[in-house]
Amino acid sequence: MKSEQNSDAIPHADPFAIFESWFAEAQKSEPNDPNAMALATSTSDGHPSVRMVLLKGHGPHGFVFYTNFLSRKGGELAANPNVALLFHWKSLRRQIRIEGAIAEVTPEEADAYFASRHPESRLGSAASEQSRPLQDRQVYLDRVAALREQYPDGNVPRPAHWSGYRVTPVAIEFWQDRDYRLHERRRFVSDGAGGWTSTLLYP
Repeated sequence: MKSEQNSDAIPHADPFAIFESWFAEAQKSEPNDPNAMALATSTSDGHPSVRMVLLKGHGPHGFVFYTNFLSRKGGELAANPNVALLFHWKSLRRQIRIEGAIAEVTPEEADAYFASRHPESRLGSAASEQSRPLQDRQVYLDRVAALREQYPDGNVPRPAHWSGYRVTPVAIEFWQDRDYRLHERRRFVSDGAGGWTSTLLYP
């Protein structure tokens, strides 16, 4: 009989189902933002950058996040649509790496998500020239205040340059921490026709 240390925590199965299971556990155990993920992008000439964003939708069609298209990441995504995502759930000693390409969500999806946000978050997004130089923080706060006066209910329209991306994965890798660094890794690769192959990797 296999010991717990030797048993496979990551089977060959539907990788989206494994993600769903792990994500559900993270939502119960992570103290803050279990949907936080690192988003790695690069410029057209290969210079990388990375930052944290929030997962706002997921399933067999991909992983969705929202941003300002005029931001630094928006410019990098316009130049090179290939990205990588990383979830790290320290409470579970797990991480998931995802590689793929982005595509814009529909305007209807973006409108629906923008409308679901807290009014102050909507005002803040509409007032921000994300990634642009800011002379003084008060300038930004004054822009938010001006929009709040214009839209006292917070129902500012979604800016045309604020929307979302869906990452369609071509590879998903699951990593489970084990004692003495005898970790477990399994990498899934899309066959391009809706199926997946997988293999265990040395840690």
